[in-house]
Amino acid sequence: MTDPPPLSGEELLTTTRSVRRGLDLERPVDPELVKDCLRIALQAPNGNNRQRWHWLMLTDPRIRAAVAEVYRTAFDERNGAALRRLDEQPEGTRSVLTGARLLAERLHRVPVLVIPCLDVADGRLPEGNQAGFWGSLLPAAWNYALAARSRGLVTAWTAVHLDREREVAELLGLPPTVRQGALLPTAYPLRTTFRPGPRRPLEEVLHHDGWQGGDRD
Repeated sequence: MTDPPPLSGEELLTTTRSVRRGLDLERPVDPELVKDCLRIALQAPNGNNRQRWHWLMLTDPRIRAAVAEVYRTAFDERNGAALRRLDEQPEGTRSVLTGARLLAERLHRVPVLVIPCLDVADGRLPEGNQAGFWGSLLPAAWNYALAARSRGLVTAWTAVHLDREREVAELLGLPPTVRQGALLPTAYPLRTTFRPGPRRPLEEVLHHDGWQGGDRD
C-alpha cells in the first residue's frame, strides 16, 4: 500500500473517522510511528499546563488479548440487549452497533491499543461537572487520532472498557491515582479515502446569544 496523499487541514478535520470495520489486522504498525503521533498529541491544551497525562501503548499480543477480553465483557453488558433486538433498531443504530460488535470481537488483533490517562491526586474523580477535568486529556487524545490519520493510520474512539476500568488498571499495573480516559485502537486501514460523517445541520444545534437564539431586531 502506498502512502496516502497529504490532507488539507479541513480534510483532516472532517474525514477522521472512528474506523471499526476496515482495519488491516495483518499489517504491523511501527511503535515509533505511534510515538510520533503521541508527540503531536502532547501539544494539546491542558489545565495550567500541568501535563498530568500518561499514555499506554499496548503492542504485546498477550496484553492486548487480556485487555480485549475485559472489553468484550463490558461491551456485552452495555450493548448485549440492544444487539439481541437488532431488527428493532433504526438503520443507523444497527450499523453502529454491528460495527462496534465487530471491533469488540477482533480487538485483540488490532496491532496497537493506546490508552490515554490522567494522574489524579487521590485517584477520585471530581463530583459534578467534569468538563474541566477531562479537558486536560481528551483534546490530546483527539490530537493523537488526527496525527495518526495524517500518517496513514486510523483509530476508533471508544470508552466501553471504562465500565470495567479497575480490571484493566489491575491488568496493566496502573497506580491507583491514574484514571483512564479512552481506548484508541490503532491500525492501517483497508482503504485510504473517507468522507465526512453524517451530522445534524448546524442550524439545528446552534444557539445564538442564548438558548432561544432567534434573530433580534
